[in-house]
Amino acid sequence: MNEIQTLLTDLSACTGVSGQEQGAAAYIRQFMAPFSHCRTTPLGSLICTIGQGRGKKLMTASHMDEIGFIVTHIEESGFLRIANVGGIDRKLYAASCVTVHTRQGALPGVIASTPPHLRTGGEKTLPAADEVSVDVGLSGERARQLVQPGDRVTLDVPPARLADGSISAKALDDRACCAAVMLAARELAGKDLPLELNFVFTTMEEVGSQGAGTAAGQLLPDYAVALDVSFAVTPDASPKNCGKLGQGAMLGIAPILDNAETGHLIRLAREQELPLQFEVMGGATGTDADRIAAAGCGVRTVLLSIPQKYMHTPVEVVAPEDVKNTARLLECYITDLAARLEGCTHAE
Repeated sequence: MNEIQTLLTDLSACTGVSGQEQGAAAYIRQFMAPFSHCRTTPLGSLICTIGQGRGKKLMTASHMDEIGFIVTHIEESGFLRIANVGGIDRKLYAASCVTVHTRQGALPGVIASTPPHLRTGGEKTLPAADEVSVDVGLSGERARQLVQPGDRVTLDVPPARLADGSISAKALDDRACCAAVMLAARELAGKDLPLELNFVFTTMEEVGSQGAGTAAGQLLPDYAVALDVSFAVTPDASPKNCGKLGQGAMLGIAPILDNAETGHLIRLAREQELPLQFEVMGGATGTDADRIAAAGCGVRTVLLSIPQKYMHTPVEVVAPEDVKNTARLLECYITDLAARLEGCTHAE
């Protein structure tokens, strides 16, 4: 588990607010390059291919981007005005430490907060992102020299290992799944499979899955596995709508997902004695799977999710064993799919 813990904390530390995922992409490329051919799409998604040009194509999709803020304006006083990128919980804004990612490098700051002594009785509504400001301790002139509109801002909370072995850190949505894919890809690289494998680490999922949709349009895969996080049980969430930490991957079941391939995943989990949970959705999945499945003439798509506590906060929590079991299930599914496709070819 030590390797998984290291992967999770290293990936979490990478900068990658939607639209500027280069930090996460560089780390993943370094890991994947020794055993795959890596290239970048025009929208920044990283495609790592094994077995290029061999038979049917499979695409995995795990998104590299994280939620954060974007600088919209620099005031005369030097304070920065921001807007949210993705769905950040308003409760997290006040008095948070942040990093402004500028062309000159990282710039520490804090989100300004009104002391409780100075609040009026009517100030009960939580502020929106464009109603708060970031204090970087600079004059307006100096701030404009270092910061420009469009610079991204991230919340700062150090990673932690909890008593049960789970890992808490920012951006585990969806870097936890990136870690699972990286581990599975490394194992699959040593197998001679009659299948082109495209491990795609996508951009901009938090703002509309444009990275996944365009990558699928470029690759035109026959099969796809989307991987994301989903809700784990917490004291304030209903168990009937959530998975459990440490109980394995959550298998998506939804109208747009392929029934037959989903059935094969259930079979493989039972055969390999891998823990599996279910996530049933009556409409869209809210993940990259929606864009991929509808790409081109349609892609047979399945969805695996890692259960996660405290989604869209800087203290997201996942269990390393869930990452390990998700990687193992993904490896088993791809190996089984290759065998099924090879069997069809031989039958012909």
